[in-house]
Amino acid sequence: MSVQFMKRKNISGVKNPLVRTVRTVNFMTGKTCSEAEIKRHRKLAEWAGRLATPKGNVERKRFCIGIVHCEEFRPVLSHNSDYVILYCHGGGYVSGGLDYAANLSVKLAMATGFTVYSFAYRLAPEHPYPAAVEDVNAVWTYLMENVAQADHVLLAGDSAGGNMALCLTQRLISEGKPAPRELILFSPWTDMTGTAESYETNQDIDPILTKNFVMNSAKAYKGENDPKDAAFSPLFGNFSNFPPVYVMAGKNGILLDDSIHLKEQLDLAGVKCDLDIEEKGWHVYQLMPGSMTRDAMKRLAAHVSEELYGKC
Repeated sequence: MSVQFMKRKNISGVKNPLVRTVRTVNFMTGKTCSEAEIKRHRKLAEWAGRLATPKGNVERKRFCIGIVHCEEFRPVLSHNSDYVILYCHGGGYVSGGLDYAANLSVKLAMATGFTVYSFAYRLAPEHPYPAAVEDVNAVWTYLMENVAQADHVLLAGDSAGGNMALCLTQRLISEGKPAPRELILFSPWTDMTGTAESYETNQDIDPILTKNFVMNSAKAYKGENDPKDAAFSPLFGNFSNFPPVYVMAGKNGILLDDSIHLKEQLDLAGVKCDLDIEEKGWHVYQLMPGSMTRDAMKRLAAHVSEELYGKC
């Protein structure tokens, strides 16, 4: 899992047939400023989640923590009760719900053997910042009081969910509270300024995400607040005393530099960070079925086993 960087080239036009095919049905490539578009994003996100979620041996149970709808995923075979995972779903803070979150929740449960908890936080623009923050805080508090201690919780998230996981951890540390044992991040959104080079270099080869969607989503979530504020861009926050971080990203994703710059900041802070860049991957490529995803989840499982229990 050593990180190697190759010179990236901009491709004139969307020529890759896979990119074209995925973009025809993708829910993250249009504008997000109209009510109709937002409804479309959300409907397709839940549909995609139901379609792509593996039919594995996982027991699912839905429940509520106050106003927050949650779901528990418990592996039937090889269940390991040592740790649990709290997973924060992506969707730009404007889309995604329990059906969407089930995709990676099941994959995480099957890969690790741990029980996974997901939740449907309130979405912008109807519920801008800090609604989602309040919801993840409520779920975290519930887990601490009823399920496991912080050092037995792995905090996972993809895209905006990765942003949420990083911001939550920074808040916990700043408040003197115990932090998660480790963060597992899939193509995390770490910088809402929209200035990373990979927005341009990968704009025609990422089938999942566009800068237009990202920046409209950021505006819907943060309003007129400064995008450099660590509450929105954890890349600019404090990483002192941060737990280990495992980042998986696709080389063709427009948020690739968000992962690279995150590792740079963690390295500067002396925090252990493993960065896994899939040569053929794109933004949160693990959401899609196929051998690339299966291989990625095997690498994740091996990493988690080594991080928690050491080499055999």
